[in-house]
Amino acid sequence: MNRVLILLYGILSYAVAMGGLVFFILFVGGWSFFPFHIDSGDPGPLAVALAVNTGLMIVLFLQHSVMARPAFKDAWTKLIPPAAERSTYVLLSGLVFVLISLCWQGIAGTLWQVDSQLARALLTTIQLLGWGLVVTSSLVINHFELFGLQQVYFYFAGKQVPSPRFTDRFLYKIVRHPLQLGVLIGIWSTATMTMTHLMLSIALTLYIFIGLHFEEKDLVATLGHDYKNYQRQVRMILPIPRRVSPAK
Repeated sequence: MNRVLILLYGILSYAVAMGGLVFFILFVGGWSFFPFHIDSGDPGPLAVALAVNTGLMIVLFLQHSVMARPAFKDAWTKLIPPAAERSTYVLLSGLVFVLISLCWQGIAGTLWQVDSQLARALLTTIQLLGWGLVVTSSLVINHFELFGLQQVYFYFAGKQVPSPRFTDRFLYKIVRHPLQLGVLIGIWSTATMTMTHLMLSIALTLYIFIGLHFEEKDLVATLGHDYKNYQRQVRMILPIPRRVSPAK
């Protein structure tokens, strides 16, 4: 019964996580068919907007980065079944993305606005490619493990969860973190960059690079020399080839 409940919990967590991510993508994109988006509300007092939006990003950082650290996982899995750890993480991630979308405060002003229909269509295409890169990257590294379904299924089936393994195929041959690159493309490729959107884009960009700093440390600690060599050969975010000196 315990295994069934954890499996159902993992499926529910996956649904919430994916729903929250899709809701956030629609919120940021400002699509005409989606009435509730980042610029649909009226701007309020600047001080209130800065305080609320900063608080939301702190919540994202605490949930998304702190919960991903090995020390937190070790402590957390003393309170919940280890098989449900990743599902709990993605469940809360989905809820946080919904919270940000619902509570993000508007700020008056526009940094840029592109009026050319061709240019707007091009930017929309780039934005969609960015979010597509996020999905594709998750599939390459094991989408179901990333979102916790593999862990709860293996627990349900009484199988041993495979140890973390190094992946450098397809997109990961040209950039170490294509998923985060996709997010950056998705949030910055917009025909209308309001100050509301700008604050979210800047905050998420800072969060991504801070998060990657800690993630890279964890990857080196887990994968050792293989990942250090990978760092030497492939850039973190920008897919620009590196000149690799011959190993001595």
